[in-house]
Amino acid sequence: MRNFLGSYSSNRLERNALRALPVQRKVANCTCGQAIFFPNSECLACGAALGYAPDQGTPTALQPGDGGLWQLPDASSGLYRRCANLDTPAACNWLVPADAGSDFCLACQLNHTIPDLTFEGNGERWRKLELAKRQLVAQLLGLGLQVIPQSVDPEQGLAFDFLAPDANGTPTTGHANGLITLNILEADDAHREKVRADMHEPYRTLLGHFRHEVGHYYFDRLVAGTDWEEPFRALFGDERADYGQALERHYQQGAPADWDTQYVSAYATMHPWEDWAETWAHYLHMMDTLATAANLGMNATTTQLDFQPFTREALYEAEDRGDDEFLGFANAWIELAAMLNELSRSMGQPDFYPFALPAPVIAKLHFIHKVVDGANVININELKGDAAA
Repeated sequence: MRNFLGSYSSNRLERNALRALPVQRKVANCTCGQAIFFPNSECLACGAALGYAPDQGTPTALQPGDGGLWQLPDASSGLYRRCANLDTPAACNWLVPADAGSDFCLACQLNHTIPDLTFEGNGERWRKLELAKRQLVAQLLGLGLQVIPQSVDPEQGLAFDFLAPDANGTPTTGHANGLITLNILEADDAHREKVRADMHEPYRTLLGHFRHEVGHYYFDRLVAGTDWEEPFRALFGDERADYGQALERHYQQGAPADWDTQYVSAYATMHPWEDWAETWAHYLHMMDTLATAANLGMNATTTQLDFQPFTREALYEAEDRGDDEFLGFANAWIELAAMLNELSRSMGQPDFYPFALPAPVIAKLHFIHKVVDGANVININELKGDAAA
């Protein structure tokens, strides 16, 4: 069969190079040759300081520069400082351009409320939350999406509240006007697993929460009030339907019996907003995992998998011949997920990706892909305009 994973890997890297986008890499090499990873702040082999440069899209070794600043091995990239949250429980290893107006990196600038660190266990919870958030932000930047803190743009920006249950009740994880709230107990594995089992969910992770909730944010930024709004309603449904009634109906009646023929999850059936956010989260899951596989040089040339690949009829716009790349992406994902599920079973673990993707979900994923690509082109054109000015 055709090697979708191998062909997708090379196409994606070529496409990003043509558009001058940062290709997010989670694994690189220290100057000593040791492999270094996305969260690392020190090389375990040679002790070199490490950091993640979001404008470069890669973890990197650091070399001392002038005035207590740092530079990358490629000195032409300019000088950096390390994020002010490096030595806090957040353990942020991101870099900040020396001429930036903040001591905090872009990901940390998104924080509106952090956990109360005087309470036992909150430091570890915050560390886990921040690692998931940095992984999210790195991916959004790699996709060419704008990430703007609310402290910079109160109307259009993004911010996070990390809240704990208190005398006033349990905070509800959700999104409202660019502010994403997460219950910090979701960072406790036992708590999160109990909720997952109680809710009969096949998958529940911190990163999944971040990706779902940021989907609501980007719906407001990229779809609502734009030319995408009516096509969205034709595909996902009319988001003007009463959300409160939809929520009550979902928890009283559950998902339709045949939900898995049209939706990526049972929760996606609740309301068009949730269908978008669930599908958006899966788009990010798929993109990030395939990008990591490509970064590691994985391919499927030696596997013995036989599945019926999706054809153009499954796409949102089957007649658009320019979207063959997305079709390869979708088929590469099915191929990779099958491989990873088998590896998980070999370890006695649940499936790595416990979902099936029917053709209507492929169409929704393709729609999201086109929205992201459209925003990406706009952002690049804006950058070109700034450069010309």
